[in-house]
Amino acid sequence: MIIAPEKSKPADNYLILSNISWEKFEQIEITFADVEGVRFVYLDGELGIMILGAKHEYYKRTISLLLEAYLRATNIRFYSGGSATLGNKNITGRKEPDESYRLDNKKEIPDLVIEVIISSGNINILEIYRRIGIPEVWFYEDGGLTVYSLIDQQYNKVNHSNLLPDLNLEIVTEYINHPDQYDAVTELVNEL
Repeated sequence: MIIAPEKSKPADNYLILSNISWEKFEQIEITFADVEGVRFVYLDGELGIMILGAKHEYYKRTISLLLEAYLRATNIRFYSGGSATLGNKNITGRKEPDESYRLDNKKEIPDLVIEVIISSGNINILEIYRRIGIPEVWFYEDGGLTVYSLIDQQYNKVNHSNLLPDLNLEIVTEYINHPDQYDAVTELVNEL
């Protein structure tokens, strides 16, 4: 059974539509193609439409800067996939992660996906990532970082990254919550 992260209360900038076919989803997506900051989550006929805000983008970028600083400092090769859309009609699920990374070499499926949850709906995005086969998913929500590892085709909440076992997630969380993004990354680099 998939252990899903606790859900934030849906906010005004998040809309969920039910009983949406894949074809209808694609039509809706085309309609919003020129609208910046709109993200879609689709799973088994449920469609979530979210408008990203400045707070979301700040934390997403802070986490990626910290992670990339760590990876460079520890000589771990990485390839950022950003928010490239993952999933397809075959798995009846699709999502744009906030950030995604392939470690060691370029590959089709990211090793790590990062999600910043400011507001959410009831769509189980871990199920989408499970169907794709993403080995690890990090959620940042309410000041905390939670890690889920794919073990035996199910996500389990873990206390440390299986991909980056030497990374102290408590320290990373402190730097994510640092009041200044530039100082946070600089201090992490100095610490490493």
